[in-house]
Order: sequence, then C-alpha cells, then structure tokens
Amino acid sequence: MLSSSVLQIHTFWQYRKENPQTRVGEPPPDGLPGFNSGVILLDLGAMRASALYNQLLEPRNVAKLADQYRFRGHLGDQDFFTMIGMEHPELFHSLACGWNRQLCTWWRDHGYGDVFQLYYHCSGPVYIYHGNCNSPIPDD
Repeated sequence: MLSSSVLQIHTFWQYRKENPQTRVGEPPPDGLPGFNSGVILLDLGAMRASALYNQLLEPRNVAKLADQYRFRGHLGDQDFFTMIGMEHPELFHSLACGWNRQLCTWWRDHGYGDVFQLYYHCSGPVYIYHGNCNSPIPDD
C-alpha cells in the first residue's frame, strides 16, 4: 500500500512523450501516478508467495522494465515499486492521501504548476503528515 506522487510525471517524461495516450504518470483517480513510499505497508507473506513479484525482482526483469519505461530513478524502493506498478498495478493497493499527506510543494514551482493540484489535492482526514522537502509539519 502506497500513496501517489507528482514526482512520477517528471520521472516518466520521455516515456510519456513517446506514448502520449498513456496513463503512466497521470494523476489519480484514473492515471498511474506512481508511488511515494514515505508510508508503506507490506504484506511480506504475499510478496514471498507471489511468483510474479519474485520474477520482477530478478535483475534482467528490472532492467527490461527500466528500458521499456525509459526509467532512470534514484529513490530505491519507491522507484522499484513505481516502475513495477506501471506494468502490474494489480500488485498494489494505494492508500488514501491522508495516510501519507505529502507537504512538499517544490514541484509546483519547478515546472509543474499547471498540474500540481491534480496530484497534491487531498480531501478527507489526515492521519500521517509527510514532511518531504524539509516541509514543516503542522501543529494540528
């Protein structure tokens, strides 16, 4: 279980340019926005038991997906889950944004102001604040 991230619209820029009808990197609820693993719940038993998931862990399969999606990440688990989630979204359950309320607005001011709110908007209760980009955590 992961929450989505505006970062992926940037990460998948080349793939999106080559595939303009793709859902990859598009905002929720219909897009595949990618994940932010600031808050993550893992079903380790299901992961161990999944033949598909274990095949995706093999280096040649990671490389194949990275080439397919023109993916060059730098965020470890977040990048891995995002990349395999583009190909196999059925392996994931996304958390509501209130379980990982990201506070960073850096992308709004660095090239994505026109679409930022599509990813950043979060209605409903907030359970966990994510102070990414050194954002201050609200007192409430």
